[in-house]
Amino acid sequence: METNQLGFQPEYQEETITFAEVSKLTGLTLLEFGAPWCPHCQLGSELVQATFAEYKEYNALRHIKVFDGKGKRLGRAFKVKLWPTLILLKDGNEVAREVRPTQLQSVQQLLSTK
Repeated sequence: METNQLGFQPEYQEETITFAEVSKLTGLTLLEFGAPWCPHCQLGSELVQATFAEYKEYNALRHIKVFDGKGKRLGRAFKVKLWPTLILLKDGNEVAREVRPTQLQSVQQLLSTK
């Protein structure tokens, strides 16, 4: 899986990054766990996209949309229970998370955490 793309990524990736690969990431990364058919995920994705569009500095952030579900190990490793779950990583370590965002402010606040 390509992990060097920066900025908002519109599609969930079926083939996801492994937990070992996540721990080796450098800089800031936003993991977005969910499914394309999930209405909560669709809203969350719209909020993430709007935040990236409004704040151009976030386009230097790596964004990985992880198609989560039964048998998906990365979601279990991060103890994801509800979709969408947004996890902000710094150098492969979790620094903040937002579960089921419903407002632009919550995504902006998450991404401003460093």
